[in-house]
Amino acid sequence: MNKRHSRRNSGRRSTPAAIAGLPVAKNDEAVIDIIGMNHDGEGVGRAEGYTLFVAGALPGEKVRVKVLKTKKQYGYAKLLDIVQASPDRIAAPCPIYDQCGGCQLQHMDYAAQLAWKRQLVVDNLTRIGKLQVLGEPELRGPQAADGAEGADAAASASIAAVGGPAQGIQVHATLGMNEPWRYRNKAQVPIGVTEGGLVGGFYARGSHRIIDMEACLIQHEHNDEVVARVKAIGRKLGITAYDEETGQGLLRHVVVKVAFRTGEMMIVLVTNGDKIPHADEWISEIREQLPSVVSICQNVNTKQTNVIFGDVTRVLWGSEVIYDYIGDVKFAISARSFYQVNPAQTEVLYGKTVEYAQLTGKETVIDAYCGIGTISLFLAQHAGKVYGVEIVPEAIEDARRNAELNRMSNVTFEVGASEDVIPAWKEQGIEADVIVVDPPRKGCDPKLLETILEMKPERVVYVSCNPSTLARDLRVLEDGGYRTVEVTPVDMFPHTTHVENVALLVRD
Repeated sequence: MNKRHSRRNSGRRSTPAAIAGLPVAKNDEAVIDIIGMNHDGEGVGRAEGYTLFVAGALPGEKVRVKVLKTKKQYGYAKLLDIVQASPDRIAAPCPIYDQCGGCQLQHMDYAAQLAWKRQLVVDNLTRIGKLQVLGEPELRGPQAADGAEGADAAASASIAAVGGPAQGIQVHATLGMNEPWRYRNKAQVPIGVTEGGLVGGFYARGSHRIIDMEACLIQHEHNDEVVARVKAIGRKLGITAYDEETGQGLLRHVVVKVAFRTGEMMIVLVTNGDKIPHADEWISEIREQLPSVVSICQNVNTKQTNVIFGDVTRVLWGSEVIYDYIGDVKFAISARSFYQVNPAQTEVLYGKTVEYAQLTGKETVIDAYCGIGTISLFLAQHAGKVYGVEIVPEAIEDARRNAELNRMSNVTFEVGASEDVIPAWKEQGIEADVIVVDPPRKGCDPKLLETILEMKPERVVYVSCNPSTLARDLRVLEDGGYRTVEVTPVDMFPHTTHVENVALLVRD
């Protein structure tokens, strides 16, 4: 990048937007050192002790920035030039990376991403959970999906000993992918309109402006092809795109699902209305051009909302579901059912969950937040009996269908809130040896945590997609008589700031 001379606006404190006593004001330029990275992937720098968040800057860099906004405690700045680059900086391979909001870390070497994600977990455990963490793991960098080597091999021994590590939690190196690209099995592409006709891609960062996209490097290649063909067919047939501002136009989203193991594909056309003009021609063209597609569905969403799906889904052609596998377990995936988007890393995540559950084939396991039964069925291969509970009735229907599909008779699913259903199970005499939780980003319901403490299972396995709520909930469980033995971060979403974790707790 071109380097410019440092410039500071004179008289900046007299501008109306300036906050008295701050070393910088809006539109100032400064050269700052980046000392860290926040949970959104923004560089954290200091200007004379004042914190500035800088998108695109990496720890260890010296950068020239322009201040965009100031608050009392911190501000935001735009990256102008890199005076001194981090050794972890790489050129982002995606041509629209700077515009698109889908990825945040493509400019960072993958091994450094994994190390940063582990550190993010450690920081949350210590800062929010007030938990003690052991030192660095032996390994840094990508861990093979099957790689329980180095730090992980040494750590596995700590599970076996109920005593575990004496002074703190072992946080392992992040389990990453050998090939951290093209991993997503589902594309949800918003559709818009420009002078050139129908466009579909991703929203620009911090906006609802659609960046037209022909290829996404974290999507399975077939998803790209399907979206491109559907857009082209739509343009040819004169299909209108939904306009958020006016509420007019037909096509809102194109959702594509691909089964990695079976190769089957599903297209869901999300429409602002029941009727699709030229529906027969559209279906005929899709079938002719995309032979892997076995299901074409329509979802009707007429609400003025940014929620993708409406309440009505119908099959326009083909099957109601597609099938895929995680490990040896087969799953039926419908238009609306939740299914993990990175099947390779899901197998790693669930494998670690089973390992932490330490099942011998006799145990009773409760799976709270069971969804369509993905973790439950994985556990059922190794447990005596598994009980799954989920508040979404459609998910439980899918879970029961998936149990039947795999001829698993040792698993029972029930609809309801975990904190209501699990105590009822206890009254029926069901005692859990292990409770597994995999809550949404907001973490476990406080009543569920109380229920776990009352049930007193020997082990709790906590699967988390949010390190901050994980840390908060671990603190509650620790205060209630459990000890967190170890945590394994899993990189389910390479090149983004998200990180999944599996934590093992034992009753003290």
